[in-house]
Amino acid sequence: MPAAKRPRHGSLQFYPRKRINKFLPSVNWTPISGTGILGFITYKVGMGTAIIKDSTDKSMTAGKKIAIPVTILEVPNMKIFSIRFYKHKIPMGEIIVSNDKELKRKLYVPKSLKTLDKAPEGYDDIRVIAYSLPKQTSIKKTPDLIELAVSADNKLDFVKSLIGKEISLFDFLNEKVKLLDVRGLTIGRGLSGPVKRFGITLKAHKSEKGVRRPGSLAPWHPARVTYKTPQAGQLGMFTRVHYNLNLIKSGKISESDINPKEGFKDYGKIQTNYIILKGSVQGPSKRQILLTPSFRPTKSQAKKKFEFQELLV
Repeated sequence: MPAAKRPRHGSLQFYPRKRINKFLPSVNWTPISGTGILGFITYKVGMGTAIIKDSTDKSMTAGKKIAIPVTILEVPNMKIFSIRFYKHKIPMGEIIVSNDKELKRKLYVPKSLKTLDKAPEGYDDIRVIAYSLPKQTSIKKTPDLIELAVSADNKLDFVKSLIGKEISLFDFLNEKVKLLDVRGLTIGRGLSGPVKRFGITLKAHKSEKGVRRPGSLAPWHPARVTYKTPQAGQLGMFTRVHYNLNLIKSGKISESDINPKEGFKDYGKIQTNYIILKGSVQGPSKRQILLTPSFRPTKSQAKKKFEFQELLV
């Protein structure tokens, strides 16, 4: 009998396939380059179709108007909650610089704040714990917090200049930021079987002990079931990253209103800044999404140039 030769179903890259315990994933900031704050918290509004003019050199549609799928994200302002000091990638101290009342919905906030004059000595890196201001939107009031890296000649002085101020989307975006990486959680599907979870083939209709299940869980020896066997379990609510998404448009809703008359489905109307990205973004409407500069930009994506014309929802 010939041996079956085919790739296994289900990538082992993403094991274990379990429900994540936080909405905003942590990031390896070491290889990400940029200036200023290197990340921003956004909220997914939904998808639509954008009419754009393709200005990419040597493109088959150069100079023509084309329709592409896009994702709209609302981007309320952020503020800094605390400053964290590192030495050899190990935290050595943290100074809380904000005690806004919105933070009491999320964590304990001290009544009195320390000054940065008591910063620890000997640190070699600084990061900030930033929190969003979703009260500026129509979806909720509880802020989301995440640790963000900072890139500047003098990081401490740069962070001091941001304390107590609202950080806007346009402080994060600059001329160098053309491609963005998107980090977030996928839509949760709950308990799912191996056919939906791994894409295994249905067995023949006269098979014993079920059709929507693997033909064999494991060999006789070793006498145990390996973790590689496709079985039922959690599907969705996994951390995923979309790399190198093109920025189509960013703006303020007060200057360029893109809201439909009845609002966006399952979201409502955008009330603050927004950003439009080419392609899809993981997660349902209202899901927290983290934007960062491109981790590994490609030439093919970087050379694309689009001029926004119209948004169809």
